[in-house]
Amino acid sequence: MSECTHDCSTCGVDCASRKQPESLQEPMNAQSNIKKVIAVVSGKGGVGKSLVTSLLAVLTQRNGQKAAILDADITGPSIPKMFGIRDKAMGSEEGILPVETRTGIKTMSVNLLLENDTDPVIWRGALIAGTVKQFWTDVLWGDVDTMYIDMPPGTGDVPLTVFQSLPVDGIIIVTSPQELVSMIVEKAVNMAKMMNIPVLGIVENMSYVKCPDCGKKIPLFGESQTAKVALEHGIPLLAQLPVDPALARECDTGVIELFNEDWMQAALDAVEAAGHGKE
Repeated sequence: MSECTHDCSTCGVDCASRKQPESLQEPMNAQSNIKKVIAVVSGKGGVGKSLVTSLLAVLTQRNGQKAAILDADITGPSIPKMFGIRDKAMGSEEGILPVETRTGIKTMSVNLLLENDTDPVIWRGALIAGTVKQFWTDVLWGDVDTMYIDMPPGTGDVPLTVFQSLPVDGIIIVTSPQELVSMIVEKAVNMAKMMNIPVLGIVENMSYVKCPDCGKKIPLFGESQTAKVALEHGIPLLAQLPVDPALARECDTGVIELFNEDWMQAALDAVEAAGHGKE
């Protein structure tokens, strides 16, 4: 064997030094063509991930693009309820068919597979993570411009599975205005860095309530710390959503597609800019 010159371009030997690390990404279903994948994450529960996921999908679809939602919050799915979906997912020999919302957003959630929406999902982590992968590999998504993944809170099995197994183009972090936001955001940012996934920005939910008489914005949780934390990490604060009774009513009654405010425009712009230049 000749001595190695360390110039792989002129060498045909299949040595260990020229082998690329094996990818852990799962193959997309043969009948799926998903151009962009955006994960919506948070460091804790109850801050509005599903709300932000749904609003982004609604705005994407309204913009003339094809949106989809993969509900990865297996033990706490809320996407079907917010869109008023009552149909169950059907299958064929090729795979599982996603259920479409009134405006055509393709969705897949464990609640679309359960006999009753209130049936608890009492599964161990490995089974939950495997189900999320199957939502990617076994669902016939068809043509999708942007898929949004509604993630469970924290940095456990499912987020790790999604970041390793799916071609995520970026994440949006959802938080609330309390002082605790610094630690929560930092956990999400650090995980994204470890997985080499861009953070598109932060959306703060429950930022304020608007007085119905004078229109003044009242910060329910005191002065927000989110802008400061975003600046510290060099990521943009994309939106500050109010506590809005009309929006809450739309979510509760399954008509979130009636949403008609401009709060999320910067977040949508960040999503549309994500992944440019990707092969």
